[in-house]
Amino acid sequence: MHIRPAAGLRSARASRAAVADAFVVGACAAFLAVALFAGGCAAPGEPYERKAPVPTAISNLTAEQRGDSVVLTFNLPKQSVERRPLKEPPEVEIYRAFAPPPGATGAVGAPGSAGAAVIKPPSPRPTPVLCGTIPVTDLDKYGDRGFVRYADALRPEDLAHRSGWIAEYTVRTRTSDRKESADSNFVDLVIFPAPEPIADLAAQVTQSGVALSWSEPEKTTVGAVPPIASYRIYRADRTPPSAASASAHAAPAPAPPFLPRAAGARPSGPPQEAPLVKVGESQGPAFRDGQAEFGRNYVYSVRSVAEYPGEMLESADSNLAEVTPKDIFPPAAPEGLVIAMVPREGDTPATLDLSWAISPETDIAGYRVYRGEQEGVLGTRQNEQLLLTPAFRDMNALPGHRYFYSVTAVDRAGNESPPSAILSGKVPAEN
Repeated sequence: MHIRPAAGLRSARASRAAVADAFVVGACAAFLAVALFAGGCAAPGEPYERKAPVPTAISNLTAEQRGDSVVLTFNLPKQSVERRPLKEPPEVEIYRAFAPPPGATGAVGAPGSAGAAVIKPPSPRPTPVLCGTIPVTDLDKYGDRGFVRYADALRPEDLAHRSGWIAEYTVRTRTSDRKESADSNFVDLVIFPAPEPIADLAAQVTQSGVALSWSEPEKTTVGAVPPIASYRIYRADRTPPSAASASAHAAPAPAPPFLPRAAGARPSGPPQEAPLVKVGESQGPAFRDGQAEFGRNYVYSVRSVAEYPGEMLESADSNLAEVTPKDIFPPAAPEGLVIAMVPREGDTPATLDLSWAISPETDIAGYRVYRGEQEGVLGTRQNEQLLLTPAFRDMNALPGHRYFYSVTAVDRAGNESPPSAILSGKVPAEN
């Protein structure tokens, strides 16, 4: 007698084991598929897609109106919001908004009562609009000693209709088209039309310095010029290093050319040109730079300063006046020439000793003595080397001869002064 139920039991157990095995295989396959999907890999060897980093927000934005442009200055971010270093600098977007000046405020009175004023609620922040971008490929055009400087040129219509308004700026950066940084700090300033740049600045070298002259501005881009409070004088020393280290009186090598700048841009990296630095201020259209040195190469610019209510606004730079002062100015003639006869002593013949006052000029290199035998005529030079002191002994004067002496001063640039007054001296004839 066969027991069939036992065979049926073994068959059922085998079926349940097969089902369990199939479940495990299916679960493993599902887990692997999920893992591959989560890793972003549809097939072996496909690239892993990463999110573009979002730069941190700029926090040191500043703004200053110069002429009819607003110059923005800031540092680029170097980290993402996840505090990871940015592998490359981001693109920059500049945003601007205009807002009218705040309304009048005062005590609230009954409507229609004398002296009543209404306090206007604060206006909401205007929505800034994109007014400029700096692509990554152009960032080097805007670099200046570690900062980015961008000049936003204000349109004449903006200045005509919004003089005295507030211009508000913010900056954002991005490393991809999908996501940009948060807004930088907001900066605002009151804008006015600036005087037109001076166009006829001229420089002339004089013995006492470089004399500058120009014409007063007559208008702005939108109308009459406001009162001019003063003029500020700027100078750049662009003497090439080789010339600066050489003698101050040697002719310097040609100055580097003025590099053209992109609109709103400044040169980057180690500057090719020395920056303009303020060296003085004038109340009228003239200035003398008494600190200029001979042999150096200078570039000058003048900016007029317009006076608005509560604001002083510089114009843009004038035309640039370049000059290399050379010392072609002779010193003054020596004064106080005195001639004394020193009698003969033993075998030492009589001599004529000359002395004169020390020149008060600071660049005197020495003196020359001239002697002649005809009154009123400059004679021949008696010393090959310059005399370093104001004294000379003529040991070649012949007894019984009258001589006429004169002295000149020579400066370190080789300029010789006019001759001093001519005096005569004589060694007595020997008995």
